[in-house]
Amino acid sequence: MSGMTPIEAVKARMEATFARWTRDTTLAEMRADFDASLGGAEAPPCRDVEVAGMPGAWFGPEAGQGAPAILYVHGGGYQVGSIRSHRGLMHRLATAADLPLLAFDYRLAPEHRFPAALDDCAAAWRWLLAQGAAPGRVAIAGDSAGAALALATMLRAKREGAPLPGAAALLSPWLDLEAKGESLTSRAGLDPMTPREKLLVMARLYLGREGDPRDPLASPIHGDFAGLPPTVVHVGDHEAILSDSETFAERARAAGVEVTLEVWPEMIHHFQIFPDLPEAERSLARIGEFLRARIS
Repeated sequence: MSGMTPIEAVKARMEATFARWTRDTTLAEMRADFDASLGGAEAPPCRDVEVAGMPGAWFGPEAGQGAPAILYVHGGGYQVGSIRSHRGLMHRLATAADLPLLAFDYRLAPEHRFPAALDDCAAAWRWLLAQGAAPGRVAIAGDSAGAALALATMLRAKREGAPLPGAAALLSPWLDLEAKGESLTSRAGLDPMTPREKLLVMARLYLGREGDPRDPLASPIHGDFAGLPPTVVHVGDHEAILSDSETFAERARAAGVEVTLEVWPEMIHHFQIFPDLPEAERSLARIGEFLRARIS
């Protein structure tokens, strides 16, 4: 798009995608459009695998028994997103970290409401350990709703007395289904990805009428973070949900967790998924370095 900066072009592209979605657009069409918009240009090599009965894929180097690896949970507001939409991002993170990365397609709402997606993430974590992975040599990572699921997976594992990973990476985490963060006001209009009204609709579809948006396994901003592994958080300064990252970092540090928070100027929600942004490559390089240093 001539005359635009890279981030302006990304915003325009995503605004055009969302503008195509009307009341007549089916959920299946939205999912296909989302996959094509985010993942269509990149088709990196991967190795298909079944993960606890779910479609999965390995990216990056070959995974050896007991060797370090990343378990990645894709985002998409719990309603859209897949290995296909995030395959470029996952490949680039695996390359940046020089670590094998395992992805999987968990169940989506509204067909499968909370806690179905979390059940699937917990199953994927157990499956990976059953393959011989050493928990302290595995990092769990995710973006947006996937980052919330990654965090909730750790909270659930801690609650159940299960092993925890050795590190975590949260990319633009959406952690508060009540959407109460201050940045939803101060950054309103800057980020086409996460306006408050859209967040509340997605939260309602995920939780259903009886769901509690303050349940720490649904909105992990309310979790008990004591004992969690070293965690890196990267978020854009123009994100409407910037406050989720800032609040998490403050609360987790108060609980004794090592947290590295980086706020990227002018960047929008899960900016790392856009390969044409120079900031995306730099962010993934820093995240990869963080994870490699803690689990290799």
